[in-house]
Amino acid sequence: MADFDLVVIGSGPAGEQGAVQAARLGKRVAVVEREPVLGGTAANTGTLPSKTLRETALYLSGYRARGLYGVESTLRHQATVSDFLYRERRVKETERTRIGHNLQCNNVELIQGQGSLSDAHTVLVRRQGQPDRRLTTECVLIATGSSPYRPPLYPFGDPRVHDSDEILDLSSLPRALVVVGGGVIGCEYACMFAALGTPVTLVDLKKELLPFLDDEFSGLLRQRMEALGVRMRFGYSVESIHVPEQAAEPIRLTLSGGETLEVDQVLVASGRSANTAGLGLEELGVKVGPRGHVEVSPAYQTSVPHIYAVGDVIGFPALASTSMEQARLAVLYAFGQPFKPAQVLPYGIYTIPEVSMAGETEESLRAKGVPYVAGRAAFVTNPRGQIIGEMHGLLKLLFHRESLKLLGVHVLGEQAAELVHVGLTALVAGAGTQLFVETCFNYPTLSEAYKTATYDALQQLQAGAR
Repeated sequence: MADFDLVVIGSGPAGEQGAVQAARLGKRVAVVEREPVLGGTAANTGTLPSKTLRETALYLSGYRARGLYGVESTLRHQATVSDFLYRERRVKETERTRIGHNLQCNNVELIQGQGSLSDAHTVLVRRQGQPDRRLTTECVLIATGSSPYRPPLYPFGDPRVHDSDEILDLSSLPRALVVVGGGVIGCEYACMFAALGTPVTLVDLKKELLPFLDDEFSGLLRQRMEALGVRMRFGYSVESIHVPEQAAEPIRLTLSGGETLEVDQVLVASGRSANTAGLGLEELGVKVGPRGHVEVSPAYQTSVPHIYAVGDVIGFPALASTSMEQARLAVLYAFGQPFKPAQVLPYGIYTIPEVSMAGETEESLRAKGVPYVAGRAAFVTNPRGQIIGEMHGLLKLLFHRESLKLLGVHVLGEQAAELVHVGLTALVAGAGTQLFVETCFNYPTLSEAYKTATYDALQQLQAGAR
């Protein structure tokens, strides 16, 4: 008999969720983690640290209070790197402790070391200062996460040129910053530093901001980011970079259009590569694509049936929330439990302001030829929005024009990543306009915007009928 029913490689959100799900099914589970701390990118260099830094930037800058009481708020005091990172470090430590406790409570064995597959059912763990350990297992879950992709153009050895992991170790706040890459990570950090008063230029070869968003919300987010002070250079690439030896001299970046940018620090956010090198996957016949991403079925099964992969290692959307759900479903499928692929997954983008969505966009519905009506509720007309000074927020609900079933929900503004869950739950339940009409929301709340947006959609349908 094998030592374990499941060996999970990686202790990030996907690895933790997969391990605990299997343990709750009564399976013998081990988690192999190569780093000295638990939690992977999400706890240590990505999700939680970056969102904590965002909140710190909002607090130190007084951003949420700007103009709220008829006065302009400025930076509460001269922010230092210590101010900026103190809370981030506390949050990381708490999350690492929580993960260890969760694994222990569910009788999951944690093994520190570098894991790889020596054969289809054996995970070899190399441990510094200790003998190697071989773990035989019925199933393997690959949840090793990803690392920032480092284009060869940039001299990452220089302390002024950062990838999205290194930016957390910055020695001083930038006086002027170029962010190369307009994806989710690049946009989040651009907003964060702009809120602190740092001049930020965002450069990306794509013509539009976050093209997976509903077009209306991509455009609104761009407007708000520009109002925050982020200079957009979309449709351009960095052709060359000159980093002088003297730190007092500016870094010069030349764009494809000929423009030269001079700054003291650069953040390169050009996507991420899966952490699959050295795992031995390809030798076993597991198909691995560009940047190391593992190819999987809808059940997250690789080309080797008992080896599964979830999270960042399989690519987009590579969010902590979606990764955890992928792991849960993969484990259920692996052990013959009832399995239903997730139909709706939310996206939460922690820019300033936040943006979140679930379900269809207007563009996807038009492409499919689905008749729909869009109901909108602006936060500026919402009493709670007025109270907190949220003048630019928007909720948009997309309903089927005939069945009135909810098809998509899109939110921009304060607490967007929280507010989207009302619509997400309705999508999962297959509900429509009647749910929001009959629901009594607390007053005053931003959630009440769901009722406003629903009535807006119904009024449009009534006007069309007349």
